[in-house]
Amino acid sequence: MPRQSILIARAISSEVVDFLRQHFDVHTNQDDVVWSPEELAQQLQGKDGVLTTGSQSINAALLAACPQLKVVSNMAVGYNNFDVPAMTAAGVQGTNAPDVLTETTADFGFALLMATARRVTESEHYLRAGLWKEWRYDLFAGSEVHGSTLGIIGMGRIGQGIAKRGAHGFGMKVVYHNRSRLTPELEAECKASYVSKEELLKTADHVVLVLPFTPENRHTIGAAELAQMKPTATLINIARGGIVDDAALAQALRAKTIAAAGLDVFEGEPAVHPDLLTVPNVVLTPHIASATMTTRRAMAQLAADNLVAVLGGQAPRTPVNQPDAAARALRWA
Repeated sequence: MPRQSILIARAISSEVVDFLRQHFDVHTNQDDVVWSPEELAQQLQGKDGVLTTGSQSINAALLAACPQLKVVSNMAVGYNNFDVPAMTAAGVQGTNAPDVLTETTADFGFALLMATARRVTESEHYLRAGLWKEWRYDLFAGSEVHGSTLGIIGMGRIGQGIAKRGAHGFGMKVVYHNRSRLTPELEAECKASYVSKEELLKTADHVVLVLPFTPENRHTIGAAELAQMKPTATLINIARGGIVDDAALAQALRAKTIAAAGLDVFEGEPAVHPDLLTVPNVVLTPHIASATMTTRRAMAQLAADNLVAVLGGQAPRTPVNQPDAAARALRWA
């Protein structure tokens, strides 16, 4: 009986590639070419599974063009690159890679908050340009972090990690808004208080976004929300592009509606709204919140484990859907 065949759609750690080769006929993309949708569909011909990284769109058209495909394993906690209803209807299992990146991403979220509040990027550019000639009492004076109010929108595991860093490490008052309230035990552990979104925006000195992207969450922060924030406040987005209206944010930063922003994700990334590149009071990073070698390897390994489980007839560790049974049977026939 021939071995099952899988595709690894982007470059990943060689150790995980070797692990998958123990189980499957593996086709790799270690040159890290970003394929067009048509090229991806062509690469997926005859493949039983694919390991994706979030930059490959899995939609109804691709699924129809790849009738042998049984499982798509995302090497990311988010899966807004998946058309989940289309995958479910087509009988294709989707999986993601949560939990293994929680602490690393929370570390980065707090690092981005610190860099934004203390104007690290602005001051470095100033120094590198040779403009630093003398000390001044107000030279790049930023916002306090210790003892300030931290507002978190999206209080999953990463949000809780940021809350603990703020409350326990920096003596911050933590308020949060979430689709559902945490248990009293978790609130106590995070030293966090539940408030409305409006109250959070009005009172927080630093607003951190850690909510998943859904059509309902698109532009959770737009011009109206930015206008509710303190003029001294900062906004941090480590969630997903599209949670923030980037054009409205650039305008608010230029007008000093808020003091500063730190962004790791963008609408239409890797493209960045050009207006964000022309305002000084924003820290921009290229979607690297989970980027330590240890964490990225753990993400790839979890995605690989999910592939092995599903194609071995077992339940995946971290499913994102329950495929239609009749459609699934057709793919496995």
